[in-house]
Amino acid sequence: MPTTQSTTAADGIDVEYERHGDGQPLILLHGGMAPGEYWQPTLDHFEEFGAVVPQRPGFGTCLDDPAETGPDEVLDREVASVRALVDDLDGESGSDEKPVLLGHSFGALTAIETARALSEDGEGDAIEAVVGYEPAILPEAFAEHADLADRMAARLDDGDREGSMKLYVEQVLHPDGIDDLDAWLAEWPVWPDCVDRLEAVIRMNRAVERYELPERLAVDVPVLVLTGTEGPQFLRESAREAHDALPSSRLVEFDGVSHSGPSEAPARVADELRAFLRERRLASQQ
Repeated sequence: MPTTQSTTAADGIDVEYERHGDGQPLILLHGGMAPGEYWQPTLDHFEEFGAVVPQRPGFGTCLDDPAETGPDEVLDREVASVRALVDDLDGESGSDEKPVLLGHSFGALTAIETARALSEDGEGDAIEAVVGYEPAILPEAFAEHADLADRMAARLDDGDREGSMKLYVEQVLHPDGIDDLDAWLAEWPVWPDCVDRLEAVIRMNRAVERYELPERLAVDVPVLVLTGTEGPQFLRESAREAHDALPSSRLVEFDGVSHSGPSEAPARVADELRAFLRERRLASQQ
């Protein structure tokens, strides 16, 4: 049975999280519109780990007013919460193994930026590695014309909450179009509950649109960057650009897998994670 625990980030925000098992901590960071339950189908594939599923600050019980935390502060706030988790888990796993961060989409960007912040503060050794599936980074050419947040906000202002969220689904999950979006949504487990998170998703999109990938990401830990051939082209490009900016990374592309890779192909993601950690550990012993 999972246990529920909490800690407090440096900015005073309480971060609640679930612990599944007692192995090496594997901190699972979900993407933009998904709840922590996004990771439920994957947990059986990480049985040797102590999976940690946090309630990210921008979503659910910790959602605050946009006037309090604007889009320019969203990512910093997310990073602060993950750092608090890393500190809280230090020494609790029953071994000396350090946490691994596994993030999807905006969670992947958060994981990478957390590793960068730790590295800049001389604390990079607080985690063992980062795994990021299609981090939510916009390639420069795409970012110049990015207006999803504005279009979503306009529909929200018109009172069309579901229509606003459908814009996000269409661009991120079905960029090449879909014959019957409503039929697809009827089968999607997070719909329509995710509409309740609309304001947070718009704020997150503004943060993504303003984020600029540096030429070099000063990250001291190894990073595994994952992508799928069926994901949006701009996110596949972002995965490659993040890989190029990282000093120590591996890029793996899954054939036939979409942007929902971690929940769509959890066994393949888990296998790559294990292989990556095994190779890095062997290399460190030489």
